[in-house]
Amino acid sequence: MTVPVRLPDAASLETVLARLDPASADADLVPALAAAFPGFEFSLALIDDDYWRDTRSILRPDRSRLGELRPWLMAELAKENGDVKALWQRLKETDLQITEWRGTSAFVSAPTGPGAADYVQIALGREIEWRAGPIVDPRWPPYGVEELCDPSSIRCDDAPPDDQLAGPIYRLLDRAGGAFVHIRSFLDRRGRIERERREAKRTEMERRVIREVGPDGTRETPFLEVVPDWFDYVPRELRFFRDWEESSASTHRVFAHWALDIRDYTYKGEREIGFIPRPLRPPKERLIMTPDASVHLLMDRIEAVDREVGLPFGWFFLMTHGHWVDPDVGLAIAQGLKAQRVRLPDGDARVLLRWADRTYGF
Repeated sequence: MTVPVRLPDAASLETVLARLDPASADADLVPALAAAFPGFEFSLALIDDDYWRDTRSILRPDRSRLGELRPWLMAELAKENGDVKALWQRLKETDLQITEWRGTSAFVSAPTGPGAADYVQIALGREIEWRAGPIVDPRWPPYGVEELCDPSSIRCDDAPPDDQLAGPIYRLLDRAGGAFVHIRSFLDRRGRIERERREAKRTEMERRVIREVGPDGTRETPFLEVVPDWFDYVPRELRFFRDWEESSASTHRVFAHWALDIRDYTYKGEREIGFIPRPLRPPKERLIMTPDASVHLLMDRIEAVDREVGLPFGWFFLMTHGHWVDPDVGLAIAQGLKAQRVRLPDGDARVLLRWADRTYGF
């Protein structure tokens, strides 16, 4: 692997994105990033998670623009002395249209070393501007100013190709500190912040007791006797990558199968840091625990999941995600391992049994 000359930064990334021609942006994105940041082997993953930007414009029938929706409407409303219904009466006779930007998430990743967490991730939005509908609903007036500026009549279904006005463009998303992240550094930071947060509570935790009321009276037990490893807590984000490195999944890169929805910000003096993993290739159906499912049937089903997603031990990480595989499936297989009724590769078995002893999920 070529040693990268420099890590990307937000300003440089925005410059690259601004230079992309919408007509060829999908094909040009990765080559443009590679040219701007030599030494990185970028790959692109798209996720179908529709979102809408709150930036809207007004379009004439000839596709020329009057301006942004809210400022223009507020100026027109002032001409009607604040009478929303009077403005609606006037606008419904026009052919003016509203445009809006619709987007989906895109994640660009590139390895920086051999470890599971040795890579960078860039969170982007792939956005297209569409003609969304008439400026007002001609059937009935809005209830007030907010509905005037955000009409409920705007369609949310798929628009025909003729209604595409601009894009696709790629935009660096402001994901609460997670737009550009070096994953190894992020995990180090996550672990350090957790340790500091718990260490700051040492005096409090050493004084805390658990009170139990029984027939012989009240018994007090120091909290740290009940939870002796409270200061050694490992955040789920670190466990996810540790489990990856110690399991059969380690033959694959994390970013080939998962995108990380990362947050890192401070709110009211509290640091909020973490991620939610998002599968790039989820299975078609959820694997749910049923009362009549034997452990051998569950083994068949998790192997089918692994084949479908193209990742050994992939079912386990889908289980930690909390949606695609029922955690009870993992607990049942762990019990089967302990009873020596089923087998997994040694590394996978250790990871699963460790998880069953202290579960985590996203």
